[in-house]
Amino acid sequence: MTNQMIQNPFATADGHDDCTCAEGRRAQGLTRRGFLGRVGAVGAAGAVASMVGPGSAMQLAFAADYVGDTVVVLSLRGGFDGLSAVVPVGDPNYGKLRPTIGVPASRAKQLDTMFGLHPALAPLLPLYSAGSLAFVQAVGQPARTRSHFAAMEEMENAAPGSTLRSGWIDRMVGVTGAPSTFSAVSLGSGGAPKSMLGPNPELVLSDLASFKLSGPGAAAEQARWATAITTLHAGAPETVKAPALATVAASATAAQIATDYPTPATAVYPDTSLAKSLKEVARLVKAKVGLRVATIDVGDWDMHSGLGASDKGWMFDQLTALSKALVAFVTDLGDKMSDVTLVTLSEFGRRVAENGSGGVDHGHGNACLVLGGGVVGGKVYGTWPGLGAGQLDEGDLAGTTDYRTILAELLEKRGKLSSGEVFPQLGTERLGMFKQRV
Repeated sequence: MTNQMIQNPFATADGHDDCTCAEGRRAQGLTRRGFLGRVGAVGAAGAVASMVGPGSAMQLAFAADYVGDTVVVLSLRGGFDGLSAVVPVGDPNYGKLRPTIGVPASRAKQLDTMFGLHPALAPLLPLYSAGSLAFVQAVGQPARTRSHFAAMEEMENAAPGSTLRSGWIDRMVGVTGAPSTFSAVSLGSGGAPKSMLGPNPELVLSDLASFKLSGPGAAAEQARWATAITTLHAGAPETVKAPALATVAASATAAQIATDYPTPATAVYPDTSLAKSLKEVARLVKAKVGLRVATIDVGDWDMHSGLGASDKGWMFDQLTALSKALVAFVTDLGDKMSDVTLVTLSEFGRRVAENGSGGVDHGHGNACLVLGGGVVGGKVYGTWPGLGAGQLDEGDLAGTTDYRTILAELLEKRGKLSSGEVFPQLGTERLGMFKQRV
C-alpha cells in the first residue's frame, strides 16, 4: 500500500491560493491514508489487499444486511463561511459587521423570517420548497480551534473525550454489518480522509473508468491481466489469493458500472471536480453495489481576502458551482434520492466581522446543508445565538448545535442504527430533521 500525496484543497487555477492562510497552503504537503486513484496492476492489488480479508474476494455487490440510506459527505475544506451561504438577514448586526461583503436582504432568497439564501444558491430553492433540502445554522464542534489541521482531525475522528483513534465513517461502516469492497468510497484525487481511518474496508477512486488492473488499455489487455493474476494465485494461501481476486472482481465491476450507467441528458453536470465525483457516486448508487457512504473533498473555501460581492467574485463562483453540481446530482438520481442523504461539513466557520482585506478569518459556528428524500426539509434548523456583542463567542458565531447531532440522527433515523458506537459520549438531543425509515 502506498500513500498518495493530497492535492492542495485550498488552491485553484484562479489563483485563490494567494488569499488563503499559510497553514492552508501547507496543507498541500499532507499525505493521507489513500489507496489508489490511477494505479497499475501491482498498485491495485496492494490497495485491495489492505481492504479485504480472507474469504471475501467476491464480496463486492451485496450488502443485504444494511438497508439504510447511502450517506454522501461533502467536506468543504478550508473553512466554509456559512454566514455567506445561509444569511441571517433578520439579524440587525449582520450588515453592520459585513458592510462590503455581506449579502443584502434585497438580494438574498428568503428562507424564513430570519434567514435568506445566497443568490448563487438559488438553483437549490425548488429542493427547499419541495421539502428535500434543509439547512442547520450555528453548527460547531466541541474542540474549538482555528487550526485547519487540528479542526479537521477532530471533526473526522468525532470522538472528543474518548480514546478512539479511528474515524467516524470507519466506525459507521463497522456497525452496518459485514462490509463489501464498495461499502465506503472516497471520490476524487485527494485520497481517503481521516474519517475513514480504521480497520474496515474503504476504496479510493478518482473515477470508475480509471480503476484498472493496468494502465490505459483495451478490454483485451484487462482480460489478460485478470487471467494472469487469477492463474498466478490459484494455489496461493487464502490470505494472498483473496485480495488478488478481489482486485480482479472490483476492477471488472467498476468497468461495468462505467459502461452500464450513463448520465441522463437531463442531468447537466458542470465541468468541476465536485460534479465529476458526484456523477460517479450516482453511478454507484444506481448500480446497487452496496455503497453505504461516499466522501468527496471540495476545496477553495479559505477566503481570507477577496471574498467578493453577492453578485460576483470568489464566494459567488464557489456557491454557483456547488449548487449546479447538487442539482445535477439530484436530477441524475431521480427517485433514487429517496435512499440517499447528502451532508456538507467543514472544519470551522469564519469570523462574523469582515477583515480589512475584504475577507473573513477563521471562526467557529457554521452552516450545514442536508439533502435527501428522508430529510424533513424546507426549514433552517438550529438555535440562532445572535450576532450582538454579548452574543458572539470571542468574535465568532457561537456553535449551538454539535455537528455530530446531525450525523447521529441521520444514522438512527435513516440507517436504523445505534449511533453510540459511532459517536461516543454524545447526548440524546436531536433536531427532528429526518424521517424515520421504515
